[in-house]
Amino acid sequence: MTLIDSLRAEAVAAPESGIVAVVNYGRTREGMIPLWAGEGDLPTPAFISEAAAKGLANGETFYTWQKGIPELRQALSRYYARHFGKSFAEEEFIATGSGMHAIQLALAAVAGSGDEVVYLSPAWPNFAAAAGISGATPVAVTLDQSGNGWSCDVDKIAAAVTPRTKALFVNTPSNPTGWTADKETLQAILNLARQNGLWIIADEIYSLFHYGHGRAPSFLDISTAEDRILFVNSFSKNWAMTGWRVGWIKTHPELQQVFENLIQYSTSGVAQFMQRGAVAALDHGEAFIVEQVERARKARDLVCDILGATGKARFTVPQGAFYLFFTVDGITDPRRAAFDIVDKANVGLAPGTAFGPGGEAFLRLCFHRRLDQLEEAAHRLAGWMRTV
Repeated sequence: MTLIDSLRAEAVAAPESGIVAVVNYGRTREGMIPLWAGEGDLPTPAFISEAAAKGLANGETFYTWQKGIPELRQALSRYYARHFGKSFAEEEFIATGSGMHAIQLALAAVAGSGDEVVYLSPAWPNFAAAAGISGATPVAVTLDQSGNGWSCDVDKIAAAVTPRTKALFVNTPSNPTGWTADKETLQAILNLARQNGLWIIADEIYSLFHYGHGRAPSFLDISTAEDRILFVNSFSKNWAMTGWRVGWIKTHPELQQVFENLIQYSTSGVAQFMQRGAVAALDHGEAFIVEQVERARKARDLVCDILGATGKARFTVPQGAFYLFFTVDGITDPRRAAFDIVDKANVGLAPGTAFGPGGEAFLRLCFHRRLDQLEEAAHRLAGWMRTV
């Protein structure tokens, strides 16, 4: 028996990230324009970093509240009042060590060995992998794509539900497709969850990166306090804090102790000085968010114009998030194409194969970068397309 043979089967089966494989292949290339990862190119704003540095200088390096410092949970309450028009007590928020950690804790709370969790695909691959590692079986339901864009057929979700199903994972606006559920679709999903006694794990991390009128529709617009919904979120996208690894869960106050216990037995809490930065982000970062979203809107339009003009790129203009998920005429192996693009165009994209069922024919481009660099990348890609 080898060392690997003695590990848990779920750990051994954890897939290598199809995104990271391309990143590792091209990350050291001189002149590379990296559009493969889900982050922008702006560093964390100084007002956030300075708040964290002040906390560090003040000696906030000890164990702290596992559920998050009161100031952070109060700031989250204010954030939700501003953006969602609802009042939530600080007891409804739990600070986590990233959005990914929030997802892991939500899964730990509602699903395990022998259970199934239904999710919408193409999808950010980490959820399905995390479900598998937990012992649960991820069940993909593919979004539909047509000339009218991406859409969700709730009847397909209903058909995937079995007696073993414990939860539905819903990411809207979606990474990678940009699909954004309307209120009617969210209501239909909520009704299905209610009828079957299912939990919803709602990943609304991109709710403010919405190119309609205001933020994207949310389950908070239609749900009651007693609905079985766990909201998972992160500071990464809104405030350019991807490397900080700080997130949160919004849940019913009745469940606070359960999640505090799960924090205890995973990370034992987020560093207090980092939470000071998160408080500053929430309380003083509104203008920065507005600037980021408008910047992403311009970037989206620029990339769509340049790639659309080739006549070879096929896509739906994303309603939300900051990714273009597109196909290229003549390309049958997007994974191989992603490596070829690194070699010949010096641009980094993520292959659609990394995003599960429904994504196999696509490439994903993160357009959340400065316009001059993005324009150069789009022209390089257009040149590459002319060769295939």
